[in-house]
Amino acid sequence: MKILNLYAGIGGNRKLWNDEYHDITAVELDPNIAKIYKDLYPNDTVITGDAHQYLLEHYSEFDFIWSSPPCPTHSRMNFLLQNKNGFKLRFPDMKLYEEVIFLKQWFKGDWVVENVRSYYTPLIEPQELQSHYFWSNFIIEDTGESRKKVRNDKGQTLKVKMEQQDIFIDNFYDYKGDKRTLLNNCIEPELGLHIFNSKEN
Repeated sequence: MKILNLYAGIGGNRKLWNDEYHDITAVELDPNIAKIYKDLYPNDTVITGDAHQYLLEHYSEFDFIWSSPPCPTHSRMNFLLQNKNGFKLRFPDMKLYEEVIFLKQWFKGDWVVENVRSYYTPLIEPQELQSHYFWSNFIIEDTGESRKKVRNDKGQTLKVKMEQQDIFIDNFYDYKGDKRTLLNNCIEPELGLHIFNSKEN
C-alpha cells in the first residue's frame, strides 16, 4: 500500500507497521522533528511541510491515510488551564474537522484521523479508544486496555520514557527541541498497529 502519515511527529503510530510491504510518506512541519523521524525510519519518504495542504493536494495518490492534527486547542487541558495566570482563550483549530469531512467525502481508501478527547462535545461523533478520539471509515475494536501511563510523570527519565514508547535511537539526546514533549505526543506503537490492522477486518 501507499500510506500517508500526516503530522507525523517522530512516528510512534507507524513504528510497528511493516515497511517492507508498504510505501510510506510522512509529513511533518518541524524540520528538527522530521529529522528524528527520518533517522528512525530511513525507508520512509519524509516531507517537511504543511500536512493540511499536502493532504488537499496529494490525497488521491494514497491507499491509506493517517492524520493526527495538532491537539492543544481541543484538549481538556486547554479548558482546565482557563483560570491560570497568562492563559489566553484560543479558537479550536477547525482543520481537524475540515480533514474529517474532506476524507469522508472524497477519499476512496481507508483513513483515520486521531485527536485527544476534547473539552467540548465533538461536532462529528468519533470512535473512542483509550484516551483518544478516532474518526475513520472503518470500525476500530476496543483493545480493552487503558493508555500507558507515560504522559505526566515528571520524575521519569527520558531513557525510561523512550523504553516505554519503544523509541530507540542512539543520538536522541543530540536533537534539538523538547524531547519529553516529543515522546508524550507519540501514539503508542501497539495502538498504532491495532488501528492499522483494524482496517483489514
